[in-house]
Amino acid sequence: MLPYETAVAELYRLGHELHKTASYKFDLKHMRVLSEAMGSPHAKFPSVLIAGTNGKGSTAATLASILRAAGYRTGLYTSPHLVRINERIRIDGDHIGDADFAQGYECINATAAELVAGGRLPWHPSFFETITAIAFRHFAEQHVDLVVAEVGMGGRLDATNILEPLVGVITDIDLDHQKFLGNTIGEIAAEKAGIMRRGRPLVTLPQHPEANATLGRAMEETGAIGVNAARYVAPVLPRADELVRQQATRTGFAMEIMGEEVEIETPLLGRHQLRNLALAISAVEELTKQGFLIAPRQIAEGIRLTRWPGRFQIVPAAADGSRAEMVIDVAHNPAGAWALRAALSEHFAAGSPAERKLIMIYGAMRDKAIREVGQILFPLAERVVLTRAGGNPRAATTAELMEAVGGCGTPLVEAPNVAAAVRQALAEARPYGPSALLVITGSIYVVGEAMQALAVGL
Repeated sequence: MLPYETAVAELYRLGHELHKTASYKFDLKHMRVLSEAMGSPHAKFPSVLIAGTNGKGSTAATLASILRAAGYRTGLYTSPHLVRINERIRIDGDHIGDADFAQGYECINATAAELVAGGRLPWHPSFFETITAIAFRHFAEQHVDLVVAEVGMGGRLDATNILEPLVGVITDIDLDHQKFLGNTIGEIAAEKAGIMRRGRPLVTLPQHPEANATLGRAMEETGAIGVNAARYVAPVLPRADELVRQQATRTGFAMEIMGEEVEIETPLLGRHQLRNLALAISAVEELTKQGFLIAPRQIAEGIRLTRWPGRFQIVPAAADGSRAEMVIDVAHNPAGAWALRAALSEHFAAGSPAERKLIMIYGAMRDKAIREVGQILFPLAERVVLTRAGGNPRAATTAELMEAVGGCGTPLVEAPNVAAAVRQALAEARPYGPSALLVITGSIYVVGEAMQALAVGL
C-alpha cells in the first residue's frame, strides 16, 4: 500500500481546488463520473450540506456533535484543516486514520487515472475533489448513519454538491472569493443557493438584504422549503452582552427547543456563534421531522460537548507568567474580522479591548482582503507581528502583507515563519504583564502552526 506521507505529498501536488483557467475546472459533472466509477459512495448515506461565507464549520461541528449525542454514527467533512489533513474527515469526532487515508487516496487516484485513459474524464481531479471523494468513500465504507458536510467554496459547483442532502443550511454570506464567486453579495448568494433541493428544507437566518432577496428567489425557483432559524436566536440576542461575560470559556442560557426548556452551555464564544448555534438547532429539528430521534436534552448535551478549535479559543495565561493570555481565532475575511473585534470587546476589559494591551500575530493567503482586515483589527493592537504560513504557495509573504497594511498606523514587525512570530509576540507582550493579550488570527494555516508552536491542544 502507498505510504501515508507519499499519499499526502501526491495529493498536494494535484494543485488547489480552483485551477488556473476556468476551462480546467473539474466540474460537478466530472465529480459525478468519478463517484459513479467508485460505486457512488456519496449515495450510500443521508446527509446535511452546509454552505455560507462564515460559520459553516462551527455550524457543522455543532450539528455533528448533537447527532453523536443522540446516538447516531456521524461523519463530519470540513475544510480546510488546522494542522493535519486528516482533520477534514471525521467519524464520531475521530480523524480518519493514516492507513485509511492513504488507501482511499490510492483507490481514487487509480480510478481517476483509468477514467482519464478511457476518455471519460478530461483530466485528473484536483486536490479538493480528490479529498472529497476520499471522504465520501470512507463514510460509505464505515456505514455512518448521517454525514454533515461543509461546502468548500460557493455551492453550485462545489464537489460536495453531488450529495442529495435531507437538509441544507446556508450560514451568513459576505464578500469572499470574489474572483471565483462574484463581486456582489447577491452573486455570491446565488452560488451558495446551488445547494437547494426541491421539496427539501433550507435553513437560513435573516441577513444582508441582497442575500435575503437572492436566496428567496432561489427558493421559489427550486421549490426548496425555506426554514427560518430566528426562533432559536431571537430570544437570546437581547441578553447577549450579559451571556458572553458569564464565564471565560463558555456561554450558558435557558432555551425552549421543540416545546421543552433546556439549559444550553456552548463552548463556542462570541455573539456571532449564537447565530450558528441557532442554525444547527433548527437543522436538527428538520431532521426530527424526517424520522431522526433526537431529544432536546440530547441537543443540549451535543452543544456542550462541541469541539471546534481555533474559533475564538481563549487560552489562559501560564501560571508562571511565562505566557500571556491568548485568543486564537480564524478571521480570514472582513466579516470574520468584525466578528473577532466584537467578540474581543464582549469578553475583555468590561466592554473594550483598549484596556488590555493587544499583541497580534497575523498572516493570510494573498487572495484575501488583507488591507480591509488590517483596517478592522490592527487599530486594536499595540503591535502586529506579520508572518507567513510555511509551505503554502498561496500564502502572502511578509513583504506583501507589509505593502497591503503598512499605512494602518499600528507598529508592524515581520517574522519569517509562524514559530518565529510566536516567539516575537511573546517577547512583545512580556513588558505588559497580566494586562497583555496575545491575539493570533488570519489564515487557518497560520493559526494551526501557532497552536503547534505553543502546544495548544486541538
